Amino acid sequence: MLWDFDGPICRLFARHRAERVAADLVDWLERQGLHGLLSETERETLDPQVVLRAVGRRRPGSDLVAGLEERLTQEELRAAASALPTAYADPLIRTWTAVGARLAVTTNNSPRAARTYLESRGLTGCFAPHLYGRTEHLHHLKPHPHCLNRALNAMGAAPGAALMIGDSLADLAAARGAGVPFLGYARNESKEKHLRAAGAGHVVQSLEPLLRLLRRGRPVG
Repeated sequence: MLWDFDGPICRLFARHRAERVAADLVDWLERQGLHGLLSETERETLDPQVVLRAVGRRRPGSDLVAGLEERLTQEELRAAASALPTAYADPLIRTWTAVGARLAVTTNNSPRAARTYLESRGLTGCFAPHLYGRTEHLHHLKPHPHCLNRALNAMGAAPGAALMIGDSLADLAAARGAGVPFLGYARNESKEKHLRAAGAGHVVQSLEPLLRLLRRGRPVG
């Protein structure tokens, strides 16, 4: 079972707002005299990953990218302390582990932030050591299937025998690229509409039906 982190497992930026983080990254770049490195749209983004990717495209492999990635990681670590668990995620993770499923995190967030959150919920043992996330090699971020392939290779799992749970179009594209079946998690109708429009055949707005199936001894995936 390959889990995206922010969304299916928790709302990472529920209290430590992502838009504030994005603005802080833009401000930091401007203090470095790099105002022109971002387009106007990128400077106004509410998504810190957009800022990081933009810099990564224009300064690949640079110390600037490494420094900005570390700044985002520190913000994600702060966010992990106040993240809100996704409803039914904790018991679903524990139940899947109890019935023998092997779980991995495959995320565009820092794996350090994922570990910090999982430790706070007592869930690290359900995933570790299989926590695969962002590095300074930003071209490997989803929709590239790199982190999914890392997880599959490490666990010796065939793509067709795995399942990816994700909440974004990038997750869907990464699953397709890795040859892994995809289950969309959409916490509202708008997200579900976007996933289905992109071709996701199976989308749920709650993890509760999956937990119910598992507890009845029915296979999921």
